[in-house]
Amino acid sequence: MSPSPLPPLAMVTTPSDSTTTKPLSRYSQAIPFLGRPQHLTNEFAGDVGFDPLNFASSREKLLNNREAEVKHARLAMLAAAGWPLSEVFDRPLTQLLDKDLGLDLSPALDAADRVPSLLNGGMDGISPWWWGFCIGLTAAIDLRGVQNARYNDEDYVPGDYGFDPLGLYPKDEEGQERMQLAEIKHGRLSMIAVTGFAVQEYVSKVGVVDETPMFFQPFHF
Repeated sequence: MSPSPLPPLAMVTTPSDSTTTKPLSRYSQAIPFLGRPQHLTNEFAGDVGFDPLNFASSREKLLNNREAEVKHARLAMLAAAGWPLSEVFDRPLTQLLDKDLGLDLSPALDAADRVPSLLNGGMDGISPWWWGFCIGLTAAIDLRGVQNARYNDEDYVPGDYGFDPLGLYPKDEEGQERMQLAEIKHGRLSMIAVTGFAVQEYVSKVGVVDETPMFFQPFHF
């Protein structure tokens, strides 16, 4: 048998393997002294190897938790904007509608200008029709997410519903990754912010807008 013209290493190492594949670190990027969780492989935007409670103990759990995280992130971004805006505009809009349309509406804010919440109370004053609409809409979105996660192919990205009416989602891969990262970062920050709003109003008994007017009413005198 004639000897091979190439050395063994040259036979198993290709340019694509050595130049395009970046090996994963053994340690978590978020907590460098802990090992990187097995299923966190930088596949999704915002993955820094942070899973100290091992929620993503399998591929299926990783996809389900990522789907849930994206949904909660988007809802939190809406809430983080809607919470202070409702405290700013609820009373003026109620007065305007009562005056122009002859209605007899009551503001949703309490006497301390706090929005209804689980900690503040006042949620029983919201119309049952509105609750029914919100529950129905969220249930439909949740079912769609479950179907996508279970029945779509391996290229499915959790949270991708193909909804982009304004065409803001980039066409190139680099732009898509950048927007996905921005979305999940803003969503995580918003989840912390909404929790902070709720706790702050419960403890201080003052609406966040009244407590920090320089952020929400900078030109109000």
